[in-house]
Amino acid sequence: MTKTLRKGDRVSWETSQGRTTGKVVRKAVSPTQIKGHKVAASADNPEYVVKSAKSGDLAAHRPEALTNA
Repeated sequence: MTKTLRKGDRVSWETSQGRTTGKVVRKAVSPTQIKGHKVAASADNPEYVVKSAKSGDLAAHRPEALTNA
């Protein structure tokens, strides 16, 4: 089952520096770019754009990489 997250949901994920938290900004369902990196999202394989609470940076993650914080 695929997770359904909504804008504003608090989530956490693993980074190379350890676990971090942030909020869901939007659900990406088409290819897009974030900070020059290609996000290969699609309707069948959506990704969530999240904003880090620590750095304020945006990143895209697959639903299985995110947990509710």
